Amino acid sequence: MKLQFPEGFLWGGAVAANQLEGAYQEDGKGWSTQDVSPHGVKTPPTDVPTEDNMKLIGIDFYHRYKEDIKLFAEMGFKVFRTSIAWSRIFPKGDELEPNEKGLQFYDDLFDECHKYGIEPLVTISHYETPLHLAREYDGWVNRKLVGFYERYAETIFTRYKHKVKYWLTFNEINSILEFPFMSGGIGTPKEKLSKQDLYQAIHHELVASAAAVRIGHEINPDFKIGCMVLSMPIYPLTPNPDDVIQAMKSDHNNTFFADVHARGYYPGYMKRFFRENGIEIHFEPGDEEILKHTVDFVSFSYYMSICETADPAKQIKGEGNLLGGVPNPYLKSSDWGWQIDPQGLRYILNAFWDRYQKPLFIVENGLGAADQLVTLENGEKTVEDGYRINYLKEHLVQVAEAIADGVDVMGYTTWGCIDLVSASTAELKKRYGFIYVDRHDDGSGTLERYRKKSFHWYKEVIGTNGQSLFE
Repeated sequence: MKLQFPEGFLWGGAVAANQLEGAYQEDGKGWSTQDVSPHGVKTPPTDVPTEDNMKLIGIDFYHRYKEDIKLFAEMGFKVFRTSIAWSRIFPKGDELEPNEKGLQFYDDLFDECHKYGIEPLVTISHYETPLHLAREYDGWVNRKLVGFYERYAETIFTRYKHKVKYWLTFNEINSILEFPFMSGGIGTPKEKLSKQDLYQAIHHELVASAAAVRIGHEINPDFKIGCMVLSMPIYPLTPNPDDVIQAMKSDHNNTFFADVHARGYYPGYMKRFFRENGIEIHFEPGDEEILKHTVDFVSFSYYMSICETADPAKQIKGEGNLLGGVPNPYLKSSDWGWQIDPQGLRYILNAFWDRYQKPLFIVENGLGAADQLVTLENGEKTVEDGYRINYLKEHLVQVAEAIADGVDVMGYTTWGCIDLVSASTAELKKRYGFIYVDRHDDGSGTLERYRKKSFHWYKEVIGTNGQSLFE
């Protein structure tokens, strides 16, 4: 059987405002949680932004977006996923009126996309809660954030109702379990945060997400609004039933978020978890009705799979496994210890499709590597990143297999289509892009852009609607 991608498949790339825009205080922008996180997710935030934070300049996309969008168009992008920096629109997060200069920037950015026939796919909140909301309200622990988020969402839905069709409410919403400050703007240190407060914060996010779906559909019924979760197939380490049950329990931690978004209610296994852990979620009047406003599609990131075991002697966390789990002895790992499992992508696509029967969108997938810029005989500078091409090809073949399985896949956007600052480590040496940016972790570099070998490869993939993958 010939593998193929459907007509109209949305090929493109993905970024986040806080990792590439820079201009962290220009045109009225307020500080975000990212501005005080100079070393990634594993170190405490600073009091104020410090010069060693690579994200303050990023790759200067704020001033160079026209140049970069032109390069994306050269590759043939059908869609470009980016986020709106909440603190550009509402600098503190709790104002009554938005910042016009911030709104205008995204007007200009989306216009530039449409100039080349590229559809924006916009994440409303991508790890960049206004810092004031974290410091003053303890982030999403506080119910007031639901109202602040609704005002923000309504503002951008109204402003861009004719420019943006595809929306995501929260980026990798389930990552709040491990990274409450980055993901949920929660100022209380993780080790002091109670399960009660954590899951109440999650409830507030879920209500806000559903409210955004309701608001968005009222403003423009043609909007397609999705959730976005960090997906990670979880395999039992052995066939021992204890390991299988352990894998199931671990998987519930992640599927819970998509279940509520796609089904509109809390699943029974989470109600049991709450009972057994003394957690009582406070529902405001109307919350149950709000949650019934389910998403139009389910989107997710995919980088790795993990294993789980009930055997304490084997519970050795993998080096790169951000959300726990133990290494799979059958898989190789990236330079950062992330286990590479292309077939896991087919597996998770089938699992989500069987579970939700809603269109799926792979909005992050890619390989972070320490790329080396070289000069060819003709004087052209590039990166010979055959390893990235192999990684992406192996994953895309598995997407085609899932489509052949009957899964409805809307599109695929590679993560970090242009080099940007890593979210997990705040490094620039961990590069994902098809486009090399001459900036380094010591702050040096010209910020010039260079096409990598993978740039030309992806251009051909898009140009043939994926057929070049099978030649």
